Amino acid sequence: MHPFAFAAKTGWLLENRFLSKVLDEWGDDAQEFLRFKLPHLLAVALIAFVLYRLLRLITARMISVAERHAAGHGQVAQVKTLAGVIRTTGMAVIGSIVGLQFLDAVGVNLAPLLASAGIAGVAIGLAAQNIVKDMLNGTLILVEDQFHVGDTVTLAGLSGVVETMTLRKTTVRATDGTLFVIPNSQITTVANQSAEYSVATVNVSVDFSADPDQVLALLKGIALDVRQSEAFRGVFVDDPKVLGVDSLKGSQLIFPVQFKTLATQQFAPVREFQRRVRIALEQNHLLPGDPYRVFNSFGTRDAEAPGTANVRAPETASTVVRDPTTLKPQDSNPFSGE
Repeated sequence: MHPFAFAAKTGWLLENRFLSKVLDEWGDDAQEFLRFKLPHLLAVALIAFVLYRLLRLITARMISVAERHAAGHGQVAQVKTLAGVIRTTGMAVIGSIVGLQFLDAVGVNLAPLLASAGIAGVAIGLAAQNIVKDMLNGTLILVEDQFHVGDTVTLAGLSGVVETMTLRKTTVRATDGTLFVIPNSQITTVANQSAEYSVATVNVSVDFSADPDQVLALLKGIALDVRQSEAFRGVFVDDPKVLGVDSLKGSQLIFPVQFKTLATQQFAPVREFQRRVRIALEQNHLLPGDPYRVFNSFGTRDAEAPGTANVRAPETASTVVRDPTTLKPQDSNPFSGE
């Protein structure tokens, strides 16, 4: 027999009976829910859907703009990471609000739930405070655009190329292949060698016997030839600068030469410059600087010891000026004669 037929036959649905009162109360509750709470929930769901679609539209727009205007793949990766963080965080906030509204609509008392959530949040925060610090610092790194994937950096005293970045950690690959995993909370100072441009300084050491003006002209010519060569024309940001005689160290004259190039592109032109300097010194009969070379300040043949070089002396009939590149290696101690 059908339950309702059985209830009608036994009189349970009559007025003032228990089941009749329960059904009446259920009907009143259903009417109240349909009249007030259901429209409210539908409005909340509609607003949440609109916010979700708007959030996805904004993050997709961020990525598309970055792909069109970003300088490199690293910046696109950074924008995608930041867009993913914004989308995930926004969806979590929207979902939490919708969930609380639904629980309130079905009559759940939110006060104990919120109090418990607050206590649990404090406990989790204390237990996982390093993770929270990692994520906060990672968010600031992304927002402030401190470095990109592919940049050469020094983080927490470790140098290398950034391979991956998340909100919690950054991985850096060193030149010897070692992979460092650095928590973002440990990144307090960022040294980015890939930002805008790089400056390399080459200290050219020439023997004291060389004419400084001749060396300056020679180095300027070599540096400009490297600057204008087909292989390195697009690498330089500015013309190389020969800064003059920077210091005198024993028998050495130190000439610093500065190269300003695109970021991390300074190594190849520096190598080429040093190769050409080596050839030019030999062609112009100039010796490289040697802190252990001994000079004969008188410049006479009789006083000259094997392996010594002449410093320019007043020109007299007895003065013999020799090409320093033709001197033999020193076979004896010039001080003891042994």
